[in-house]
Amino acid sequence: MGPGGTGPAEPGHGQAGGVRTALSGLTTRGRSFLAAGIAAAVCAFVLGHSDLLRVGLLLAVLPLICATVLYRTRYRVAASRLLAPERVPAGGEARVHLRMDNVSRLPTGLLMLQDRVPYVLGPRPRFVLDRMEPGDHREVSYRVRSDLRGRYPLGPLQLRLTDPFGMCELTRSFATQDMLTVIPRVTPLPPVRFTGEAKGHGEGRQRSPALAGEDDVIPRGYRYGDDLRRVHWRSTARHGELMVRREEQPRRSRCTVLLDTRGGAYEGAGPDSAFEWAVSAAASVLSHMLERGFSVRLLTDGGSTVPGEGGGFGGTGQETAETAGLLLDTLAVIDYSDGPGLSRAYDVLRAGNEGLLIAFLGDLDEEQATTVAKMSRRSGGAVAFVLDPDVWTREATDVPRAGDRHEERLRLLREAGWTALSVPRGASVEELWRRADRERSGLASLSGKVRG
Repeated sequence: MGPGGTGPAEPGHGQAGGVRTALSGLTTRGRSFLAAGIAAAVCAFVLGHSDLLRVGLLLAVLPLICATVLYRTRYRVAASRLLAPERVPAGGEARVHLRMDNVSRLPTGLLMLQDRVPYVLGPRPRFVLDRMEPGDHREVSYRVRSDLRGRYPLGPLQLRLTDPFGMCELTRSFATQDMLTVIPRVTPLPPVRFTGEAKGHGEGRQRSPALAGEDDVIPRGYRYGDDLRRVHWRSTARHGELMVRREEQPRRSRCTVLLDTRGGAYEGAGPDSAFEWAVSAAASVLSHMLERGFSVRLLTDGGSTVPGEGGGFGGTGQETAETAGLLLDTLAVIDYSDGPGLSRAYDVLRAGNEGLLIAFLGDLDEEQATTVAKMSRRSGGAVAFVLDPDVWTREATDVPRAGDRHEERLRLLREAGWTALSVPRGASVEELWRRADRERSGLASLSGKVRG
């Protein structure tokens, strides 16, 4: 139900169905009156008391009259719902505004308004609306909040009509629903620079050749990830260290965020689980890289990419906001996959130069660790955040394990060129982001000295 509203709610028609609907709406008071009236009438018939019979008929007829009048009353009430905002982070609040308009020529009686919401958003809101004159309206609002990401339907809105004596209640429902999207928490990240963000270009950007000759070359110092074919030997001999050509103009850099969603790679459930941390961290990195001007995409272990088919990137020009919304909406509903490995993601990555690759991985066996190690060959820089499910599910008082294979997997990735970090329980995304930058910068400096 958007700002435009829904159609009016009014009673339906039908003979047998209408009678059953009216009688089913009798309240406890109405059923008690009806039962007392029937009992009094039976007693009056048996005992032969006419006065008691009149009392019994009065008691029995009163709730039936109330039900009939309420059912046949043609209230025409229009409703509208407005979400502010329609997309909220997990743990955040959204306010739902409801408006009821009396579009009939008759005033309404007392109305009870109830909106259906999933239990994870809180209790069902209920409101009592007093009499509305023709053309009048009432506005109410309530708040919803969820610690679990996802898409949650709001509605349909239900309107309960009651008679002045409280003998009968009838419910009218509106058909329209709205969707509230609860996206993962996004943590602001510091503006660090991963050396070698795009393969072959130390500035961290993909480039296009400029219209310049050899004499126009402006050399700079070698940085880890630079293509050796761009080494300027004359300047290298003059400065005594590796120098590379910088005669190209920057273009938009690319970044691929790989999210491991294999169900067997994670343990635990709930908002504080390892998988939810990985989803939230992926959302933070995607948002951060878009803000930095990168063209980004989300890649899962199953090989699916967002946005676009065929492994396309998004976030160019004015599409940045649209791409960010699409990525966050996708992460809001992403769930465990049934895939056993990461081979499909590797098939997508080996198709070409993917620029910077940032991976959030669950538990890796030897085969999957080998597959991940090969992914760095087609990237300009590779950073992996590897979650150890045993650490996340183990209590803080437990004794740490000896001979952890988790460290062996990290060592394998580092030997393949990854900047691989272990993610402890409850780790800060911001701190890990800074640590990854420090480790990769240190590795680049060491590599530069060795090559020099």
